[in-house]
Amino acid sequence: MTEVQSRPPISDAEAREWQSEFPGLRGTIHVANCSHGPQSRRVREAIDDYLASWLEQGMDWDAWMAEVERARESFARLIGARPNEVAISTSASAAVASIASCLDPSPPRSRVVTTEAEFPTVGHVWLAHAKYGIQVDFVPVRAGAIELADYEVLVDEHTALTSATHVYYQNGFKQDVQRIADIAHAAGSLLLVDAYQSLGTCRVDVREWDIDILVSGNLKYLLGLPGIAFLYVKEELIERFEPALTGWFGRVNPFAFDARGLDYAAEARRLDTGTPPVFAAVAARAGMELIEDVDTRRIGVRIEELSACAIECADRLGLEYVGPRDVSTKKGATTAIRVLDPHAIERELKERGIVASARGDVIRIAPHFFTTCEDIDRAVTELRTLMS
Repeated sequence: MTEVQSRPPISDAEAREWQSEFPGLRGTIHVANCSHGPQSRRVREAIDDYLASWLEQGMDWDAWMAEVERARESFARLIGARPNEVAISTSASAAVASIASCLDPSPPRSRVVTTEAEFPTVGHVWLAHAKYGIQVDFVPVRAGAIELADYEVLVDEHTALTSATHVYYQNGFKQDVQRIADIAHAAGSLLLVDAYQSLGTCRVDVREWDIDILVSGNLKYLLGLPGIAFLYVKEELIERFEPALTGWFGRVNPFAFDARGLDYAAEARRLDTGTPPVFAAVAARAGMELIEDVDTRRIGVRIEELSACAIECADRLGLEYVGPRDVSTKKGATTAIRVLDPHAIERELKERGIVASARGDVIRIAPHFFTTCEDIDRAVTELRTLMS
């Protein structure tokens, strides 16, 4: 048994101790991690160090680039990859667009199969590339979920890439990525996974799950900031990708300054674009190291417990929960409760010291490892009070 495996599950008492790492949680319950995580002391200290460096040094390019590489390494560890398989982008939208710009739309493989559960930006990127000859088909959402059988129908010998979210942003439905990988690969398709709504809440292993491409940003459960995203590409596939959405940091030698020479770095760094988002990378690295310290396996168990607590509370109070009830295999961290005027409810909850997230026709209760069952109970009870 490893040291991590021998550590006990995260209790309410430990969660309360972790809350001291987040000064903004004093007097506030933060269950909007599906939208943006709270600021930790570690992230704030890392940002302050960067700002001090900028103030005192004016420019410390080597040190700042070292921070960017530390962030790349942290992301690689988090998903079970190697740093040379990770590119750095500015958003999930830009990362997916970079992959899209690599695709050859000529037959026989001119199709992308994606799903209605994707965050809209992903679907928008694929649809925007239809003018270059890519055909886009959508796996339907049925009763808030996606059936594996629908992938089997749509993913075929004409599919170049299958694009699937790990967790549905709207209601927390979690997909079986390993099974989707099997279906995609059996048809000769690559698999791209959007893990934005799952990374930081559960263990993700790109090798064990046989994922070809994975993308995530850092402002949610990875406790970072907007302005950065990471893109994993399986090592043996890297040389197949020559993005049209590119920049000087994607070159063999970014400092060659040769405007006429378009070469691609040998590593996934070929999918980097312009000047790296240093400020966001500093925060991302600190946030991911915090997640590493807690450990995603322990966090995953804790999220299941908090999900069960949230569902039980919603049921007890007569609220309409609209997500999956299997917290061990089919549910991510989000618990979605249908309400009238979700954005007004979100504002009212904030006035009561509860930060939740409205999306569509639901309020999303999305805890993290520092959340207690008592926090969940209070948030859902306040929601019920506002609805009545």
